[in-house]
Amino acid sequence: MTAPLTPPPPPHQPPSDDAHVWQAPPAGGLAGTVGYEQDGPGMKTEVKEAAVVTVAVALAGVLLGVLWWWLAPHVPLVADDSAVYLKDTEGEQAIGVDGTFTLLALAFGAVSAVAVFLVRRRGGVPLVVALAVGGVLGSLLAWRIGIWLGPTQNVVAHAKQVGKGVTFSAPLKLGARGALLAWSLAGLVVHLGLTALFGPRDPDPYASPYGAPTPPAPPTT
Repeated sequence: MTAPLTPPPPPHQPPSDDAHVWQAPPAGGLAGTVGYEQDGPGMKTEVKEAAVVTVAVALAGVLLGVLWWWLAPHVPLVADDSAVYLKDTEGEQAIGVDGTFTLLALAFGAVSAVAVFLVRRRGGVPLVVALAVGGVLGSLLAWRIGIWLGPTQNVVAHAKQVGKGVTFSAPLKLGARGALLAWSLAGLVVHLGLTALFGPRDPDPYASPYGAPTPPAPPTT
């Protein structure tokens, strides 16, 4: 009786060219390798921050109103026995009043956008809305404070007080109401530019979560 023949082991086959070597992810898992982080602090936190930004920007309108009253040119008036007239009918003081408010508002919008970006370092819809709403509220507050600090609105009583033929200043008036939007527009443009240039970048969606792929082993001869 003869022993059963044992089949020989199969010959060694080299790995195929299209074979891929799988490597286990490193310690810490996928999140530890890629370093995924939350996109933001959360909507509730963003709304709270937006409310603080709105109040802070609006309160800065007090300073804008004081500067407008201080830097705006005076419109000279003169009165006689029957009416009050512009002393310089060809003067551009009234245009200068609107221009002063607009330039100051643009500067305040740029400064507020830079300050918010340096503190927040991130965009977001609530923050953008806060800059826009705060700029409008700040402009309205500055407008009313400038009028309150300026000459009295009762031109007739003021003319009677100073006397006939005496030059006095007209009430501070904002003729171009579109200047109330200058703060918000400047803030939005500057903040958008800063976010685009220096804001955080989204991770590459095509990056491998395990690092660079391992090339296949070369075939053996």
